[in-house]
Amino acid sequence: MNLNIHHSWKPFLQPEFEAFYFKTLEAFVDKEYKVNQCFPPENLIFNAFNTCPLNHLKVVIIGQDPYHNYNQANGLCFSVNDNEKHPPSLVNIFKELETDINKKYPSSGNLESWSKQGVFLLNATLTVRAHEAGSHQKQGWESFTDAVIKTISDQKDNVVFLLWGGFAKKKAKLIDAAKHYILTSGHPSPLSANRGYWFGNKHFSQTNDLLIDNGLESIKW
Repeated sequence: MNLNIHHSWKPFLQPEFEAFYFKTLEAFVDKEYKVNQCFPPENLIFNAFNTCPLNHLKVVIIGQDPYHNYNQANGLCFSVNDNEKHPPSLVNIFKELETDINKKYPSSGNLESWSKQGVFLLNATLTVRAHEAGSHQKQGWESFTDAVIKTISDQKDNVVFLLWGGFAKKKAKLIDAAKHYILTSGHPSPLSANRGYWFGNKHFSQTNDLLIDNGLESIKW
């Protein structure tokens, strides 16, 4: 596994890379990529860290698993490559943006522009086997990404954490609510959204209001 990661993260994550659990995880991922089709491409496993350096980070969105179909996953949660059909959760994210901040529905589902503005798009599990959702869970990724969330909480101030759905909400225990903002809602998946737990959460406008209140530039969603 290529551990090429932006230098801003290295001092805090190097102990994780050297930990026994991570060495075991690394061996598992290396084998999986050799014998199976896995996503995202190996060079994009740490894409979220490389497009959003720790020193630029302002917002965190937590997903669960990378997309597991061809040409979708690009290492950023909820994001797909240009020219790919938008998955249902991403469709609902964009629909909420339309009503919340009057943003025109975008043609591309690639969220790299968000990441480059300081929105850290973190999946709890960073890899997956093709067409097998959850196939790389419980191999060590969750320990690593929990440590990442804790690092952000410890090292930063006034970060806006967007926790969508039950899985993401469980990560609140890793975040110091006295120095950060935690916004929660249902997941944007159709099952949750159609029950009224997603639409109308206004997380995008709320996030920008909080950033501006803290003297930071708002996100061009």
